[in-house]
Amino acid sequence: MQWEEQVQCQQELSKEKAGDLATEQPAPGCEGQWDNMSCWPASVPGRTVEVECPRFLKMLTGRNGTMFRNCTRDGWSETFPRPDLACGFNVNDSSHEKRHSYLLKLKVMYTVGYSSSLVMLLVALSILCAFRRLHCTRNYIHMHLFVSFILRALSNFIKDAVLFSSDDLSHCGAHRVGCKLVMVFFQYCIMANYAWLLVEGLYLHTLLVISFFSERKCLHGFVVLGWGSPAIFVASWAITRYFLEDVGCWDINTNASIWWVIRGPVILSILINFILFINILRILMRKLRTQESRGNEMNHYKRLAKSTLLLIPLFGVHYIIFAFSPEDAIEVQLFFELALGSFQGLVVAFLYCFLNGEVQLEVQKKWHQWQFWEFPLHPMALSSSISNGTSGLTHSTKASTSDQSRGSHRASVI
Repeated sequence: MQWEEQVQCQQELSKEKAGDLATEQPAPGCEGQWDNMSCWPASVPGRTVEVECPRFLKMLTGRNGTMFRNCTRDGWSETFPRPDLACGFNVNDSSHEKRHSYLLKLKVMYTVGYSSSLVMLLVALSILCAFRRLHCTRNYIHMHLFVSFILRALSNFIKDAVLFSSDDLSHCGAHRVGCKLVMVFFQYCIMANYAWLLVEGLYLHTLLVISFFSERKCLHGFVVLGWGSPAIFVASWAITRYFLEDVGCWDINTNASIWWVIRGPVILSILINFILFINILRILMRKLRTQESRGNEMNHYKRLAKSTLLLIPLFGVHYIIFAFSPEDAIEVQLFFELALGSFQGLVVAFLYCFLNGEVQLEVQKKWHQWQFWEFPLHPMALSSSISNGTSGLTHSTKASTSDQSRGSHRASVI
């Protein structure tokens, strides 16, 4: 984070010098400089310059402060008050070590969360793809949701590998273009993930409200919404960031108005999902009271609703809360977004695949088929056929054949 502030400072100071050369103005009394902690703009003698505490100190202390320097005829004065006093940073304070330890634990936790989610999502996606009887619009939407969570986990690993691969400033500066592309991909995966959560809510709401609709056309529209709309917003954010805030690796969002290009659509999708959540509950309660639907149809709605209704409040409310929260709540925000958020894919894999009755039935059928092909003859039937001799061979064979047919029928019913 500190090297990004240095890069940003150097860019701003270069623009200042370029502007002075273009206007042919005389050089100011104190040149702009980076003092390894803060960026001080150029100033004329007799002026007091004020700057905010560095962002990395704000992260450590959770405190907003300001520092001052006087521009004199002899140059810059010493910084006052001292950075440790102005920004609340005491080198002898053990709380900063505790916070650093807390952040390291968070990183371990979200790495474990994303790794376990990635493995379970890949298994769940393989199961849904392998069984033809599970191929339907509902499960196709689940597959796309799985892919969005998989991409989110992968993008997080790639982002960490790029941002924290080296502390060398020249190394970071040399790979700034690739680093920005990684951040664009990371933001796209997050937006696509929330978009497919919205699709899950829209699909369930459509099932309950509209009696007859073309599921194929509906699926095509959902694909465009889930993968196409995030691309539009992320491209808009990248273009705006390039022209208005082309600083560092684009992982720190200082300009709030530019950040709302991404944050706004995500919050809007969560709000829409929450409205759908309330309406779905209302429709289900009405159908249960009036018994409009038949038993099998109602059970189908209940099974689908249990998973979707759990996802909507679980995976969106915290984003809205922390979007308007003060910076002092950064630790709690990081815990919810990184630590708990990393396990969302694991929860989705269990809700939509491993705990799904239809999936369990198909897996059981396949398991019994493998057992039948691996052990086609029962040991008791084989021993009885040998003991009865030649005359009873035909009878025992028929009996064993009928046992096999019954076993095959039993396997198909389970």
